[in-house]
Amino acid sequence: MESGDQLKAPAAQLLSLKEVIAMGVGGMVGGGIFSVLGLAIAQAGHAAPAAFAISGIVALLTGLSYARLGVSFRSDGGSFTYLEHAFSHPNISGIGGWLLLVGYVGTMALYAFTFGVYGTALLGAAQYGNAVHHLLESFILLVFLGINLYGVKASGSSEFIIVIVKLLILFLFGIVGLFYARADHLLPLFNKGYGGVVMGAALIFVAFEGFELIPNAVGEMENPEKNLHRGILWSVAITIGVYILVSIVAVGNLLPDEIVKYKEYALAVAAKPFLGHAGFLLIGLAALLSTASAINATLFGTARLGMVMATEKTLPKVFTFRRKENNIPWVSLLVMTGLTIVFVNLADLNIISSFASSTFLLIFAAINLSALLLHNRIDASIAVALCGCICSFGSWLVLLYYLYCSDRTSLYWIGGMYLAVILAELLFSRRRWIFKEVERVEGDLKKEFES
Repeated sequence: MESGDQLKAPAAQLLSLKEVIAMGVGGMVGGGIFSVLGLAIAQAGHAAPAAFAISGIVALLTGLSYARLGVSFRSDGGSFTYLEHAFSHPNISGIGGWLLLVGYVGTMALYAFTFGVYGTALLGAAQYGNAVHHLLESFILLVFLGINLYGVKASGSSEFIIVIVKLLILFLFGIVGLFYARADHLLPLFNKGYGGVVMGAALIFVAFEGFELIPNAVGEMENPEKNLHRGILWSVAITIGVYILVSIVAVGNLLPDEIVKYKEYALAVAAKPFLGHAGFLLIGLAALLSTASAINATLFGTARLGMVMATEKTLPKVFTFRRKENNIPWVSLLVMTGLTIVFVNLADLNIISSFASSTFLLIFAAINLSALLLHNRIDASIAVALCGCICSFGSWLVLLYYLYCSDRTSLYWIGGMYLAVILAELLFSRRRWIFKEVERVEGDLKKEFES
């Protein structure tokens, strides 16, 4: 799939560099920082900011591979298309595509869940908490389904506005909070050992999932030769800075036990010592904006991935249906949103978050390997691709080791879901092979009849 196969939006609707960066930041600074912060501190202790930095470096290395692949193979299929070019066997890219779709549904469910938690708290609807929570998490998914169905420019513009507001709030929290951080909460730095930092970095990697969605919109951005590379690097760099700043303030103002106790409310509670109840409300607003923009960015890219996979006959043909006015893949949008609504209302999000981290570490390892295999064709750095591959795969092994030692139920669920994905791809590919054989036989019979 080369440069001519991606969707092309009208020139007036093309995404600018600032909107591309906003989409990357929005995809990363979402529910992750609010839901995995407590887990990072539980593992890394005072060195939680270092854990975020390590995960960020892995994401940055992988981002460089994505940038080279994205410019060379311009496609809305993103990771799926790159795997197609790097590996000759179609089942490899097919399994990668199925894993991506399931992983994105899981991350959107995580974002929607966190939106529901904070929304319920801010509305003061504790007595109706469960019902309101389910209502809000479903509502926000439907809102961004409507925005994405309306058009690309509406999606990009809303993303830029949301990201600017939430970054201002988080930077305000971080800068003011630094003056109130207690040294005894931050030192000694490695109070839980060096191993805890590596373990924490692997567990929270889902917080950096999102930047890989940028290449999916390569056909809908201005000057993709420059803006794709810039958009990925700037969005990852900004996200690293936000995570380090926010985690320093959280560690410096709350004890680890308090962060674990308050879970999703950890950042809001950390703002109370220096901003009072207004700080709680402010961080609550940032949480709502963060999760909302992450849903928007993820849904935007996931729908296009489903459309490309269907074009390549890895998904049913119905996923290729688009609106004539603006080429929006409406069927893919509807299906992905529907699956996420079901998932978020029924699934165990602890398992979902572990599955998401595991899935994207595996996918990123495969993407770095793809860049390594295609380095001559895409003019990629062998050292960067190799380093990214080793770091991603090593982090995945660390995550599996942690789950084996402390949460085997999640490990079994992840193994079961991977097996289901592999079987789904093999059965669907077998179905394609049967159809091809039928078409071949029909063609032979037609030729014989005509002769």
